[in-house]
Amino acid sequence: MNLSRLEGLQYARDKCPGCGFHTITADDGAGELVCRNCGLVVSERSVSQGPERWVSSEEGSANEGRNGAPVSITRRDMGLSAAVGRSNKDAAGKSFGPPMRSTIERLRRWDSRARANGARERNLGRALSELEKMGDKLSASRAVKERAAYFYRKALERGFLRGGSITSIAAAVLYAALRDTETPRTVKDVADASNLNKNEIARGYRALLREMDLTMPVADATKDVTRIASKIGMSEKTIRKAIEIVRMSERREISAGKAPMGLAASSLYLAGILEGDAKTQKEIADAAGVTEVTVRNMYKNLREVLGGALGMKEAPPKGGVL
Repeated sequence: MNLSRLEGLQYARDKCPGCGFHTITADDGAGELVCRNCGLVVSERSVSQGPERWVSSEEGSANEGRNGAPVSITRRDMGLSAAVGRSNKDAAGKSFGPPMRSTIERLRRWDSRARANGARERNLGRALSELEKMGDKLSASRAVKERAAYFYRKALERGFLRGGSITSIAAAVLYAALRDTETPRTVKDVADASNLNKNEIARGYRALLREMDLTMPVADATKDVTRIASKIGMSEKTIRKAIEIVRMSERREISAGKAPMGLAASSLYLAGILEGDAKTQKEIADAAGVTEVTVRNMYKNLREVLGGALGMKEAPPKGGVL
């Protein structure tokens, strides 16, 4: 129960200062306490303690709260514009007559044209739509989508997009946002979500970093360990051991210049052998999106440098494939 309702109950015990009757009631919409008998406003501007409720206009429902949908950079108009609905009825549910229906149709037409006024706005609208679809396919968070939308808007302002494909630039921008937020996704994942070649996305990503002078954080291989292990069903104990191997390789600077996904895959392969939860190199390589050669070569390097610290013998254990 909100504050104005509580005040109404309190005043209901007393007489109205104007007419003397116990007929005071609370008007939540206006934030007032009013006497039902004489209409005297006993109190006004009461603060409502109820929740802020809103319904997105995209859902086609009427707004039930005091405010609209939140502002979002992922929408072309930031979510600030209004839309002329498709219904031909007024607020009371009464159908429009022929003259009014013609007027409403004309307003809808102009509203549709005004949404994409110019090539830049059409470009932005299509790109943001592509980013939303690709982000959904990759199960990206709202923070990633907003970061991608920010990068695309900045690239559009600087004229970086001239002559390039909207879809390829959007994919490159999305990958940059994934890297910037340290979300474990590879170029191949983005390529699969956008139906593009990963080399094209990588080329656009490098050009984006160069033109916009962006600096991305170094990818953390431990996040890739959990992702790979969940795909092939490795135990939690093996995951912890693989993370320990990754940390040891970082301290001894073995990981310098190595691809995070390849390092995570080889560490997981080595941890599986140590913990008796071994998977084949092909299984791990397929789950990580790298080649078996990458896993094998990096595994040899890790075993050679960290074998003593991990308590491994000179010869590979039974079942370990060099």
